[in-house]
Amino acid sequence: MDPALNPQVINTAQAHDGGGIHETDAVIVGAGPVGLFQVFELGLLEIKAHVIDSLPYPGGQCVELYPDKPIYDIPAVPVCTGQELTDNLLKQIAPFGATFHFGQTVTTVQRQDDGRFYVETTKGTRFITKTLFIAAGVGAFEPRTLKVDGIEQFNHSQLFYRVKSPADFAGKNLLIVGGGDSALDWALNFCAGNADGNPHKAESVILLHRRDGFKAAPASVARMKELCDALEMQFIVGQVTGYDTGADGRLSGAKVTGADGVTRVVPTDAMLVFFGLSPKLGPVAEWGLDIERKQLKVDTEKFSTSVPGIFAVGDINIYPGKKKLILSGFHECALAAFAAAAIVFPEKGKIHLQYTTTSPKLHKVLGVESPVFD
Repeated sequence: MDPALNPQVINTAQAHDGGGIHETDAVIVGAGPVGLFQVFELGLLEIKAHVIDSLPYPGGQCVELYPDKPIYDIPAVPVCTGQELTDNLLKQIAPFGATFHFGQTVTTVQRQDDGRFYVETTKGTRFITKTLFIAAGVGAFEPRTLKVDGIEQFNHSQLFYRVKSPADFAGKNLLIVGGGDSALDWALNFCAGNADGNPHKAESVILLHRRDGFKAAPASVARMKELCDALEMQFIVGQVTGYDTGADGRLSGAKVTGADGVTRVVPTDAMLVFFGLSPKLGPVAEWGLDIERKQLKVDTEKFSTSVPGIFAVGDINIYPGKKKLILSGFHECALAAFAAAAIVFPEKGKIHLQYTTTSPKLHKVLGVESPVFD
């Protein structure tokens, strides 16, 4: 992400950490797309927010795991990458002057006698806030790792659990391990490369999975088999049980034990392992909120948790009919913001809905001129 896109938002990220306690109307935990849009919905209601994220930059999983993968289901945006979605959201929330606190997680949430919440992070940043929004995706997430003794020495050099820069793998002999969408998507990406204008074509691609069955889109599986039949890539059934190194100490091959029990060495320049994520609620589990299957139970009127004043939006929440889609999270943000406004501005009574198309008040908040309609 280019910081020049939004200096006001990005440059305030660390400026206010440490020192005294920040008194604020809202704290948002999570700076993924849903957390960023929560800033927007609160901003329309003139509620300023502080945003906390464990990553060193905004974007959440979209940027951390899939920055270059296309997203097709954002309304009115035919296609964008996770990075482009994040950059556009940062532009959209620029008028609201959110303060970001990156590289830290919330450790403490305590309700005060006046109904507000005391919030503290791993860096000692402290807040007193009227409302708290949890937009932490699946929680603190970590890739499931390859369980081979000693192989961790190649982490980030030849062993990877995510792709941040596809160009780094162009022209290499790749061993991609896994049977889900991520493994299939990246295998197809690096194999088909130049055919679709993508300059990331690898020298060779071998897909390795423990069985001849996949938890991936059927179209991706069919395409992978077509490429194997055309000798454009290779699929092997087996598991990595060891590794070989060259004279320079670098990883030179993976020892793969097949379904027949025979172990063979598969030469490789780099291994990409996609075993999925291990979601961990972490400290959220200790905040006294109702939890179901590692997700926070909410009502669908306010998206409030079991503790009044604490809201949960995006993949972190669960309710009947829940769909884990970014657009669903955006909808949840709007209703949660209106519910929060009743807490932040109790003297205003009912908060009436206004439209950004026609409301002079919202135009002022957004810093735009009101249009003149014939």
